[in-house]
Amino acid sequence: MKQTRLLTLLIACLALPVFAAEEPATAPATPAVVAPEAGKPLGKVNGETIPAIYGNFIYQNRKKRNMPPEALADGAIKDGAITTVLLAQEAVKKGLDKNPTVEAAIEFQRKELLVDAYINDYLRANPIKEETIKAEYDNAKAKAGDVEYHARHILVGSEKEAREIIAKLGSGKKSKFEEMARKDSKDTSAENGGDLGWILPTNLVPEFAQAMVGLKKGEITKTPVQTRFGWHIIRMEETRKLDFPEYDKVKNRIAGQLQQQQIAKLVKELAATSKIE
Repeated sequence: MKQTRLLTLLIACLALPVFAAEEPATAPATPAVVAPEAGKPLGKVNGETIPAIYGNFIYQNRKKRNMPPEALADGAIKDGAITTVLLAQEAVKKGLDKNPTVEAAIEFQRKELLVDAYINDYLRANPIKEETIKAEYDNAKAKAGDVEYHARHILVGSEKEAREIIAKLGSGKKSKFEEMARKDSKDTSAENGGDLGWILPTNLVPEFAQAMVGLKKGEITKTPVQTRFGWHIIRMEETRKLDFPEYDKVKNRIAGQLQQQQIAKLVKELAATSKIE
């Protein structure tokens, strides 16, 4: 069973796996390079003026791609803009702008840019409040508890098969469980001996979570556990104290998720009032 299939509706609105990796305390330093002067044209190519904003587009694109400082310098930006206009002119001379695929790509890119502009405008007008972010964090922390679990499981299609496997496991030696998981489990974790890694009960379907938390280290469920995925035999490997990340280290990620939810709701509302065929 893929871990993503084990995930239930997550923790309220938040997906706790987001908290697995902490964000750096401070953002990486940005090279001390400024964008080209806003109002001054960058030059001309065959009589076509190159607006300063073209340079800003190139600058932001290169910055996003973490290009070195020398690629962000004014001269490099200007050269990039000139090259772009020069080659674009040659493409037009050859009639490539009339190619149906190119035309479609240009129009699609236009729509994507309009989407970005609309979403950014919407988010500026509807910012996520700090208290909303903190409330989501507190809710997730309360539901996560203070323990995380390392478990393995074997997933089969019937209760009869599951009971037969439990009987064969006997004392439940780890090596034997792993061997049988590789042989009999229908889940993708089979190749890893049924290993699910470190997981939180709140991220699992209730039936699986309830059976798992009741196990001691090295113990196997005495009866099969049924979920919507099939029948499980679960083995507890170990537990450890959950080191829940501090609010300041994850609040930006929470805000990002809440923004995604905002946009998803917006799209749903727009679709509901539109004629879509």
